[in-house]
Amino acid sequence: MSRNTGPVWRISRRLNFSILETGEELTKRRYIPGQHGSATKKVKLSNYGLQKAEKQKIRHMYGLSEKQFFNTFNRASRMSGVKGTNLLILLESRLDNIVYRMGFAPTRRAARQLVNHGHFLVDGKKVDIPSFRVMPGQVVEVRERSRNLQIINDALEAQISTKDFVSVDKENKKGTYVRLPERKELNPEVNELLVIEYYNR
Repeated sequence: MSRNTGPVWRISRRLNFSILETGEELTKRRYIPGQHGSATKKVKLSNYGLQKAEKQKIRHMYGLSEKQFFNTFNRASRMSGVKGTNLLILLESRLDNIVYRMGFAPTRRAARQLVNHGHFLVDGKKVDIPSFRVMPGQVVEVRERSRNLQIINDALEAQISTKDFVSVDKENKKGTYVRLPERKELNPEVNELLVIEYYNR
């Protein structure tokens, strides 16, 4: 299955989980989408259903296709340490996610598009691959010719705070991936252990 480019709010309501991590999608309608969504009773999921739903939550949150997500899981499995935490760290280290975490884009989807269009440099070199793995210590900055883009300026203006594992210089529109994130700094609503069970079944 390819990456979903449809309505994000609809997916969030289906999974009862805020993909944008803002909670906006579930504020007005907490029931599943569709004509009879509000009248539908909540269905109790099997173990397999719970595992798949958790996988879909994380996959949609970071905006990956099934193949990309599975490949990332395999890479995490080969690393030393806790498999589930490794998976989340690899996802957080993607360039599109780092751009989002630094506040250069309002959403991960917007960050992916900006990266695709070549608006960012990593250690002074243009990188237009959203899945590019940023390493701790590397500097991500907006290209000189892209510094007046309205979407970037609006995102930086709206940004209140950033995660501790990134530092941002808003004036010069650059940031540093300081260190790998810790599990406690990431979304507490996801259970990566269910994803491991899903792929190991």
